[in-house]
Amino acid sequence: MKKFTKIISAVLIAASTLSAGTAFAAGGGDGPDPVLQDWSFAGVFGKYDPAQLQRGFQVFQEVCSSCHSADLFSFRMLSKKGGTEYSEAQVKALAAEYTVIDLEVEDGERPAIAADTWPNPFSTPLEAAGSNNGVVPPDFSVLAKARNVPQKFPNWIGNYFTAYQEGGADYIYNLLVGYHEEAPHGVELGDGQYYNDHFPGHKISMAPPLSAEIVDYEGNAPETVEQYAKDVSAFMMWLAEPDMTARKELGFRVIMFLILLTGMMYLVKRRLWSNVDH
Repeated sequence: MKKFTKIISAVLIAASTLSAGTAFAAGGGDGPDPVLQDWSFAGVFGKYDPAQLQRGFQVFQEVCSSCHSADLFSFRMLSKKGGTEYSEAQVKALAAEYTVIDLEVEDGERPAIAADTWPNPFSTPLEAAGSNNGVVPPDFSVLAKARNVPQKFPNWIGNYFTAYQEGGADYIYNLLVGYHEEAPHGVELGDGQYYNDHFPGHKISMAPPLSAEIVDYEGNAPETVEQYAKDVSAFMMWLAEPDMTARKELGFRVIMFLILLTGMMYLVKRRLWSNVDH
């Protein structure tokens, strides 16, 4: 019993240490805890909200795409069921507003079509770095799957039961709302750096991209930094995993099938062995 207790204690200490290390790596260890958002796509039965994704795409289109690429994002994805759900006509009209490089045509450029990927705002990484304080802005395609928020032990244990997978969206939201106008006392920022509560090391080269009323929404959605940040974070989550809803539906059907199969196998076992002495 004592040996078992020691093993459990060692596991708990190791998990706590690992969690603390993750928190330090993700947020510097001395910033505020990230605020987890209530996402429509959270949980086993969660789905994307097309209206929110459309607003998030608008923020991406008008603000983020001037610096960030999205090399895996094609225009036709905007008409996918369970996503932004634009009509095919809307997608074709949108694509035609952009120009893509095509060496097979006479002038080397042509209007984009639905099958084309989103145009990169810079022709080379060197140009991108030169326009952004020496740092190449990360590609948006799967960024929401490459980021996560730190969670202290034992909070992360519940993720196995709630199917929490929105860490990337939560991280992006907190990053976008985590800017300070001035760095805290004793913190020195370099040229072109800004203080952010949730960026590793807190010193980020990206200027605050959002401000109130920077994007003109249709409808009654508030035009605040918080709303912009939540909408574009949801859009980036969809961009990184556009088939999440279909995957969840398939997973649920598989689990239901396995439960039914287990019940049938149990009944078969009872039928075959009910008259056999044990």
